[in-house]
Amino acid sequence: MRYDMLVIGSGPAGQRGAIAAAKLGKRVALIERRPENLGGVCLHTGTIPSKTMREAILYLSGYKHREVYKDRYVQKRKITMDDLRRKLDQVVSREMQVIQEYLDRNQVDLFAGEAQFVDPHTVQVLRDGHTERVSADKILVACGTKPARPSYIPFDGRTIFDSDELLRLDQIPRSMIVIGAGVIGIEYGLMFATLGVEVTVVDGRERLLDFCDREIVEALMFHARALGMVFRLGEDVVGIDRLRKGLAAVRLESGKRLIAETALFAAGRVGDTLSLNLPAAGLKSDDRGRLWCDEKHRTWVPHIFGVGDVIGFPSLASASMEQGRRAVCAMFDRPYVAYQNLPYGLYTIPEISMVGKTEQQLTAERVPYEIGVAKFREIARGQISGDENGLLKLLFHRETKQVLGVHCIGDTATEIIHIGQAVMALGGTMEYFRDTVFNYPTMAEAFKVAAFNGLNKLDLEMLPGSEDAETDMLSSIDELTELCAAGTM
Repeated sequence: MRYDMLVIGSGPAGQRGAIAAAKLGKRVALIERRPENLGGVCLHTGTIPSKTMREAILYLSGYKHREVYKDRYVQKRKITMDDLRRKLDQVVSREMQVIQEYLDRNQVDLFAGEAQFVDPHTVQVLRDGHTERVSADKILVACGTKPARPSYIPFDGRTIFDSDELLRLDQIPRSMIVIGAGVIGIEYGLMFATLGVEVTVVDGRERLLDFCDREIVEALMFHARALGMVFRLGEDVVGIDRLRKGLAAVRLESGKRLIAETALFAAGRVGDTLSLNLPAAGLKSDDRGRLWCDEKHRTWVPHIFGVGDVIGFPSLASASMEQGRRAVCAMFDRPYVAYQNLPYGLYTIPEISMVGKTEQQLTAERVPYEIGVAKFREIARGQISGDENGLLKLLFHRETKQVLGVHCIGDTATEIIHIGQAVMALGGTMEYFRDTVFNYPTMAEAFKVAAFNGLNKLDLEMLPGSEDAETDMLSSIDELTELCAAGTM
């Protein structure tokens, strides 16, 4: 069976790549390990399940309005893992149906089984003892990642588990140690802390989420500590022991010993490439199973491309979808305009989202910038939704007033960030937010408040006589200093 393009993996990158090639009139095949895994890690153990669980936690715990209604929301101790999983099956089933319809509509052939390279153009599909061979002119590797499972961690799926196994827990534990303060660790840690679980986060790094704005991360950590979370940063884990009473003891390099009912190991993920037999295709992975590729997603073998989490950062579903399209355009010499302002969304509690540059990047690049801030407690919709700690932060050029970065923490942060993203993509300035009319009351109004806040800072510098006023103030300080020295005061 010969195809124009073969895709390995049906996650967001593989789906979009397959459909993009089909729309170019190419004959496309897609390989997924098992039919019930259609949609990949994103749909079954990663993005969709964790976000569905998060939404269930927010609803069942009455998180948004607990300060108003206090004891009238559902008691956290009554929530079970079955409650959190109740919506999951429905969402996953529906999304699988949608994906299958998209592939069928675009005439993408689906093969189920373990993919292994035979040579650079041929892959064999192994399933239940049967083998099929599929060849293609172009191959797109989108096999995704799986949780890292070091040999020194005694995983058992109940007391000590990874992020995939967490979804299968029988009950909500009373305490949990999260090893790894990356996106996955922080998201799950905050979810369980919201349910009243005693959560301790351990990470070898001194700072969390380096790619995010520092002020936003500090606000997140303040909220996390308010929920009772404890952070052990700059601490490396050297081992985990299972104790008699079903407890886990985490040993740190510093000699500390942390004990809890459960331990979630979320210290990174590795590329799911071990079974692909990459050497047969002339490829090799790094020590974390990832593939190298250039800016067009081409690997060392010119007709084989890599996309999605298997190529590393940013490991976001939205980015993976775009990578699939970009790789296909490069494969078949079609024009592609790379999008510069990629949004990031972290489904922590509260949400974090950003697009554009951070303060640290602008400072390093010596860009003269100013900041406009809107606090959600100043927004009527923020009060209505019960979010008094949210924050929208706009970074803009002091001279041109062009928007350089948008950072947000709070309810619906991953939604409202796209307003700033659109303005940045069109080269907009802060005047747009100042002059436009937003529905009221909405969270979008935060952009107008932040614009006024930022532009007012520039207006202060333009006040008539401001330079004279500054000179007079300095002269008065000098005179006061002289009088003090002379002992006349």
